[in-house]
Order: sequence, then C-alpha cells, then structure tokens
Amino acid sequence: MAGLLSNYQYSCKKSMMLCAMENARARKKCQREIITSKKRKITDNHNDPLDAYILVKKSKGSSADQESQSTLNSENKSTNISKPGLSVSEPRASDHHSLVTALRDSWEVDSGFSSEASPPASGRSSPCLSSCTTTVVALDCEMVGTGPGGRCSELARCSILDYHGNVLYDKYVRPRQPVTDYRTRWSGIRSHHLHNATPFTQAREEVLSILEGKVVVGHSIYNDFEALDMLHPGHMVRDTSTTRLLSRLAGFPRERCPSLKILASKLLNRRIQAGRRGHCSVEDAQAALDLYKLVEGEWEQELQNKLRDDDAPHEPSFAASNHYMQDEYWPDDITAESQ
Repeated sequence: MAGLLSNYQYSCKKSMMLCAMENARARKKCQREIITSKKRKITDNHNDPLDAYILVKKSKGSSADQESQSTLNSENKSTNISKPGLSVSEPRASDHHSLVTALRDSWEVDSGFSSEASPPASGRSSPCLSSCTTTVVALDCEMVGTGPGGRCSELARCSILDYHGNVLYDKYVRPRQPVTDYRTRWSGIRSHHLHNATPFTQAREEVLSILEGKVVVGHSIYNDFEALDMLHPGHMVRDTSTTRLLSRLAGFPRERCPSLKILASKLLNRRIQAGRRGHCSVEDAQAALDLYKLVEGEWEQELQNKLRDDDAPHEPSFAASNHYMQDEYWPDDITAESQ
C-alpha cells in the first residue's frame, strides 16, 4: 500500500511538472510569434520608403520632357517622399520617426524593460532599466543614540527620493526615548532639529505608505529598516553595499563591502560626508541612487534570471522517494503485521 501511494504521488508530481513545462513552452512559442510578426512589420515599414525612392529615381532618369517632369512632381506630392528643390528624393522625416518608434517598441517587447531613463549625475546610464521608474525610490536615515551611553540607535531623520532625484520625503523625527547622544559628527543632528520634529509613530506610517510596493535603493539599508521598525520584501531591496557589481566596477575584491563615501568618490567622482557638519540623508540617498543607476541594467537582469530559475519546476528525486519507503515512515499496524 505504501508503494502504491508513493507511485501515485510521484505520478501526480510528474504530471504537474509536464503540464508546467508544456505551458512554459506554449508561452515561449506565443512570444516568439509576436516578436517575429513585430519585426516583420518593422522591416516592411522600413523597406516601403526605399522602394518608393528607387521608383522615383528611375522615372526621373527615363523622363526628359516637361510633361513627364510635372507628372513626377505630382506623384511626389501625392506620396510625400521628396522635397521641393532637390534633384534626389529622400524618405520623409515622419517615416524615420515611425521607424525609430517601432524599433524602440520592439526593444521593449524583447527586453521586458521600459526605455524611459533619467541619467545619473555621473553622466552614465544603463541600457536596461527596471520595470517602471516610478516604482524605484532611494532611502536614507540618520540615527541618534538613546539609553545608557547612547548605545541604542533611534531614527532622527528620514529622506526618500524618487528615481529622478526629487525629494518625496525629508523630515526630522522625534525618537521614542530621550536622546543621550546626538552623534552629530556622523548624523548631522543637533538638539534644535528635534524640537518640533514629527513623532516616530506618525513618521513611520508616512514612510511605510510611500515605500509600499516600491523598489527601495540604499546603502546598508537594513540598518534604516531596523530604525524604522519595518520589513520590506527582499526582492524589492537594492543594497549598494552588498552588490558585487559595484565592488567589481570600483576594483575592489569580491568579499569587500566598501563604504558609500568611497564608492561615490571612485565611481561618481563626488565628495560626500565631508566636513564637521555630519552626514546629510538627502545627499547620501542621491549617491546611492546614482550608484544603482550605474549597474542597474545588469543588476535587474541578474535578479530576473534568479527569479526565473527559482520558479522553474523541478523533477522529483528518486532518492527522496526511496527515502520515504523506509520502515520508519510506515504505519505502526503495517509494521506489526510484517513482523
């Protein structure tokens, strides 16, 4: 009976796997047909102005009298493929624009990413972007010390920028416990900043409403999440301190986690966190955002490939099935009867 049950379970898993593979194969075939038809349409649109141009040029060479020339001019006006005063006609600017638009649409279909981009301050931009720039934000927080010796970190300022660097949120936050160390050298926070600051509970709710459903970019961002007392889905987080892409680009070893100040200096040629006034959360969030944009295409593609691999159906293991055939997993009454 246990053997029949095991065979039945394996058959169910096998059939489910085959169905999943068939569905995936059908989806890929449908996508290939859509892309092929799109490319064929683009090729046809690209060839039409060229054929008309060859036809007009031949008719100009074969016609010598004024009547043929006037006929040719009327044909040019009707087809809109030549310009007045030119001996050789050229494709319309609108045709070129439509061709560029079609090629851009084809790229978006093939890649799955939007072509809208805001280049980082460094002047570099990746060719492949996240699914929607409106869903990407950058976060940075500044903390102060509370409790004995100021050993407990609590939120004192929170800044959020959108993908284009516009400030969505920037407020000083009043900690829940009395401040015993303002950490001004690093946080930039002084006592007068917290006099009329937003209470922590209110600020937390405001921040959560902004971050909901967003891809959050930051440097050592889990410290910020801890200060906000929140959790964010791992696949929606882009931590510039841990990605190997930026370390490799900066020439650091794979295992090293360089600071935001060093990465901004080497990759953005930007000096941040300088002077005695402490850090600025808006400045740090902007630096993390620009670093993300440097490797955005490769980073997002890696995550897409990883998610695709994790979602692929796996064939059941025969070793695992044999493991459950051991006596220790059989019902007691069957074991007693066999003995």
